[in-house]
Amino acid sequence: MTGTHTELLGAVAIGGGWLAIGVLGLLRSHSTGWVGRALFPFGSLLGIALAAVGIIALAHGVETLILPIGLPELPFHLRLDALSAVFLVLLGATAAGVSIFAAGYFRPGEGTAPGLLGLQYHVFLASMLFVVLADDALSFMMAWESMALSSYFLVTSQHRLPEIRKAGYLYLLIAHLGAAAIVLSFGVMQGGSWQFTFEALRAAQLTPAWASMVFFLALFGFGAKAGIVPLHVWLPEAHPAAPSPVSALMSGVMLEIAVYGLLRVNLDLLQVQVWWWGLVTLGLGLLTALYGVLFAAVQTDMKRLLAYSSIENIGIIFIGLGLTLIFRSFHMPAFAALALAATLYHCLNHAFAKSLLFLGTGSVLHATGERNLGRLGGLIHRMPWVAWLALVGTLAIAGIPPFNGFVSEWLLLQSFLFTPFIPREFVNMLLPLGASGLTLAAALAAYLMVKFYGIVFLGQPREAKLAQSHDCGRLERLGLLWLASACVLLGIFPAQTLALIGQVGEELLGATTAPPLWHGLLFAPISPERAAYSPALFLLGIAVFVGLTMLIVRIAYHGRIRRAAPWVCGGFPLTPRMQDTSEGFSQPIRQIFEPFFRMRRELPSPFDAAPHYRVQIEDRIWHWLYVPVVVSVQWIARAAGMIQRGRISTYLLYSFVTLLVLLIWVL
Repeated sequence: MTGTHTELLGAVAIGGGWLAIGVLGLLRSHSTGWVGRALFPFGSLLGIALAAVGIIALAHGVETLILPIGLPELPFHLRLDALSAVFLVLLGATAAGVSIFAAGYFRPGEGTAPGLLGLQYHVFLASMLFVVLADDALSFMMAWESMALSSYFLVTSQHRLPEIRKAGYLYLLIAHLGAAAIVLSFGVMQGGSWQFTFEALRAAQLTPAWASMVFFLALFGFGAKAGIVPLHVWLPEAHPAAPSPVSALMSGVMLEIAVYGLLRVNLDLLQVQVWWWGLVTLGLGLLTALYGVLFAAVQTDMKRLLAYSSIENIGIIFIGLGLTLIFRSFHMPAFAALALAATLYHCLNHAFAKSLLFLGTGSVLHATGERNLGRLGGLIHRMPWVAWLALVGTLAIAGIPPFNGFVSEWLLLQSFLFTPFIPREFVNMLLPLGASGLTLAAALAAYLMVKFYGIVFLGQPREAKLAQSHDCGRLERLGLLWLASACVLLGIFPAQTLALIGQVGEELLGATTAPPLWHGLLFAPISPERAAYSPALFLLGIAVFVGLTMLIVRIAYHGRIRRAAPWVCGGFPLTPRMQDTSEGFSQPIRQIFEPFFRMRRELPSPFDAAPHYRVQIEDRIWHWLYVPVVVSVQWIARAAGMIQRGRISTYLLYSFVTLLVLLIWVL
């Protein structure tokens, strides 16, 4: 073991603790009280401990450890460096909030037995931890496959439903295709030797052609898990199928673990750098961001809306990664460090905000039994805790200051301002398109979040049964409050956060953002002359404006306020049917960006007694790319089945023809 600190041992012990919690759940597998009220809270405490280990490790050097397990002559190698530490913080802090929420969320009789569900859940957490710590291809792939299988079982916890099984099979298929690509990328880097450690892969001497092969294999493998377009089709199916805490972990953490793998390969293991790798990554990220936010805007299911929103945020992360690779290839380490810091910051932001929103929709689903936006509304009065905490996540994911989402997107746009210094005119011509695309995606994300929050929580209830809905329990509130607090703190203290994650740039790129980050009350990642932002002053300005407005209203209208029903133009009283629907809210998006969608309309006849109008929106990529593949595979399977007639004479004929062909070939 190298290094003088023991944070790596602590992280390994926490991973072992999660596995032990999962096994303990099997002792009383049908007891929701034992699994939910006892084991899940303890798992939450381990998550807090893991986040603390990651923060401490950021201040220390690299640690390595060899575990006496694995295959003969191939033990498991572990490593804790700055990049690993950031993702340990992300995993631990998010898992802490999700686990304590799950302690109050799971109910008896819902799909898989509680003990088995707890085992799968904690194996999932431990697998992601060991993916981040792995320092050789063997241990990485074993942890990666364990993560895929455990998450598959979690997705299919309601396995008796055909649509759940279908979503799980689709997820598992694309996950294994991605895993095969990752194995091939490691094999190309290995170059025929028997050295599978990451240290040996770093020392590999690859030509630009072979390095490009590694890049594309890694982009396909990790991109399949992250959900980039066109490998995104599993994500809007798997997230709605999984329980809400599982959806929160998959969207908030597992997608970021895939980003970690791509960062590890491109910025650490590959020593060759080609400038167009970054352009490809940035282009895919831009396509993914716009595609995700447009499809999210037209969804009518809460969880599918958030799933497509995750695709959009992964696209933003890939934009940052692409910009990092471009700056690095042109030997501009300071600007590459800024783009990398924005990328990692957005990973943290998405983990907390999207987990918070998925958990909030889980509370809504439990209280109302509805996921359809057209049957919700007015829940801010029945579920005030969920409504106000979900508002924090909504503002954060929409990139509204002073919350955390604004900081990472602002840093990424600041990085684009330095692209004119890139010494290649072709790149200078294309990158402004990336900045404009990022701005469009951010604006549409804000539009999307207005729709999500307004339809679910504001207005009047669209169904009578919503009057029976109730707020979440204490443990669920605690989990939501934990994640909401993280969104606020990351927004108010960007300099402290950037100082921590800046260690990654120092380690991988040899540069970091320019200190000091604080210039008085201004946060300036480069210099106050270029750009500065003060979350404290912004928050103070909001508070002063709201306070003065309330004071003026009280003074000016004191004693003269009269409450009355709103005027409805002389018509009937307002009813829920007069509210804007989810479909109506997204109609402008459908009309402006109609080429993106595959729409099927059912139009009523003028003579229908009860006319019905319906629009079904489908993914063009699914029908253009995946449906032909499915049809081709089915045709090949049917053709292959033709030779299996079950008659001995037919099989003897095949053998005779084969021998005849071989004899002719030999002669």
